[in-house]
Formats: sequence, structure tokens, C-alpha cells
Amino acid sequence: MNAEVTRYIDELQPWQADVCRQLRAMIHTTIPAVEEQIQYGKPHFSKNGTHAAVIHVAKSKVSFMVFNASEIEAVNGVLRSMGNGERKVADIPEGHVVDYDLLAGVLAETSAGL
Repeated sequence: MNAEVTRYIDELQPWQADVCRQLRAMIHTTIPAVEEQIQYGKPHFSKNGTHAAVIHVAKSKVSFMVFNASEIEAVNGVLRSMGNGERKVADIPEGHVVDYDLLAGVLAETSAGL
């Protein structure tokens, strides 16, 4: 695990850090040999040089974005499309119950070809 990503997570509000740690663990479980680094000020996760996911933290939420998601359907209130639909995002506010299994399934599907 990348020390910069660990520092990024450790400096967050406790609820955000908890969500990020769980997302990070889920990413590593879902994508064997995933690489992580801080890019553009956020934790990015890639395999074979191709982005698979990014975690973005704002004041009131943690956002989890997957790439290569054109074939993934948006899920109202859970997963929204960005741009041309090639990226999908789950916004996680404080106190929200996160379906990590659903997110792992989406990530597994979007990263299968990496």
C-alpha cells in the first residue's frame, strides 16, 4: 500500500477515513495487483497503467468513481453517470450505509479487462 494514500486517508474526518479504508480494502480485494498513488490530490487505483477507480473526499461526502463503466447502468440514489457515462460515481454522505458488495461487483466488472 502506498504511504501517501495512507497519509491522505489518515488526515480525513473519522467517518470519511473509515469509508475510505473500507473502499481501499475492497479495491485491493477486487483487483489483485492493483497499484495506488496520489494523483491530482486524490487516491487513484490502476492496473497495468489504466485507471480503475478514484476516491474523492469533499466536506460532506466521499465519492467513489469507477472508469470503463459505459456498460454499467446507473442505479438511482446509488450510482450516477458522469460525462458520457464512461464513469460511474457513488456519493457517500456521513451516516450512509454503504453497499460495498454492490460497489465491488461494479468494480470487478469495469476492471475485468485490465
